[in-house]
Amino acid sequence: MRVIVRTVSELCITVGTVIVLFVVYVLFWTGVKADRVMDDQIDRLRDQWAQEPAPAAGTQAPGTSSSAAPAGPPASYKRGKPFAIMYIPRLGFTWNKPVLEGTATGTLKKGLGHYAETARLGETGNFAVAGHRRTYGDPFKDFPQLRRGDAVVLTDGTTWFTYRIDQGPYRTVPTDVEVIDALPRKSGYTRPGRYLTLTTCDPEWGHSHRLIVWAHLDSTQPVDAGKPKALRR
Repeated sequence: MRVIVRTVSELCITVGTVIVLFVVYVLFWTGVKADRVMDDQIDRLRDQWAQEPAPAAGTQAPGTSSSAAPAGPPASYKRGKPFAIMYIPRLGFTWNKPVLEGTATGTLKKGLGHYAETARLGETGNFAVAGHRRTYGDPFKDFPQLRRGDAVVLTDGTTWFTYRIDQGPYRTVPTDVEVIDALPRKSGYTRPGRYLTLTTCDPEWGHSHRLIVWAHLDSTQPVDAGKPKALRR
């Protein structure tokens, strides 16, 4: 009887140890690896941009304002590859994540993912991006802190795009795919424009719901002009 009790106790300790190690792996080690992967994606982008020729002067369409998308060379959107970097000052001035094309599981392990069926960065329509709330670097862990008026800044290597949040976080279910429509019905927008949608899971460690933020393109400026005001401390 004592042998059985001791065996069961040892088994429980072993199982408990395995569970603790798994939790450590999920909470810590996957985050460490994801941060390295995202940093690598950003480094590759910056190296790529440094090797690309600068756009010719005067590429912006005549008569356009600073809030219009520039008419420079189109960004490269290749499935699973990075094409932009996102900054959200509300989440910290050191917060920056690569944006990759597509929202496949493997893609979201490397950074944020652009819904391929939505508009491109800065274009008329809805540029929609998804990110993990937890695991794989926890890119949108503090998503609920986002507020109206907050800046979301992106760059494609030639242009800074500053969006301003108009509504959110809005909670809905995963089947509510209308949130990434060109003109999202529940966003409050009433006419076509240059919009941004951010999506992540809710609750923090679940996926029964989604949190949504909508923003409009507030301004653009060439990278050569320096950082936009939203990123200056």
